[in-house]
Amino acid sequence: MNDKNYVNILLQDLRKKNQVLDKMIQANQKQQDALEDPNLDPDDFDVIVEEKAGLIEQLEQLDDGFTQIYERVREPLQTQKELYKDEIREMQQLIRQLTEKSADIEAQEKRNKALMTQKFASVRKQVREVRASQKVVNQYYQNMMKSKFINPQFLDNKK
Repeated sequence: MNDKNYVNILLQDLRKKNQVLDKMIQANQKQQDALEDPNLDPDDFDVIVEEKAGLIEQLEQLDDGFTQIYERVREPLQTQKELYKDEIREMQQLIRQLTEKSADIEAQEKRNKALMTQKFASVRKQVREVRASQKVVNQYYQNMMKSKFINPQFLDNKK
């Protein structure tokens, strides 16, 4: 395989990473919508988290592949810049886009983390309220059971 083919593979890798980052932005938006939903189903939230985990895994694989291929063509790219001028320019443009999208994703993640913290605090509060009301119901039930209980008494039927 010649160096030109490796450079094309690098470009394809960057384009694919760009697409995966777009999907990650969409997944973050889904996560934000889910966290803002008062009727959030934990299973739906788990699906979104698993989707994001898969996208992160894809990004890691793309990064590893890019690094390995770049190591093979680093020298020709640096020594023969004129030959690869168009490809280098396109790579630079794609890398700028990737950097912008990464910054957007980081901002989304911070917002989602804050929403998640609020959501978990709300769930904990609801759990405490449920436990407190259960305790009151149990105490009421026990008191009512004791009120119907009559200690044995000796009745004198003589008058």
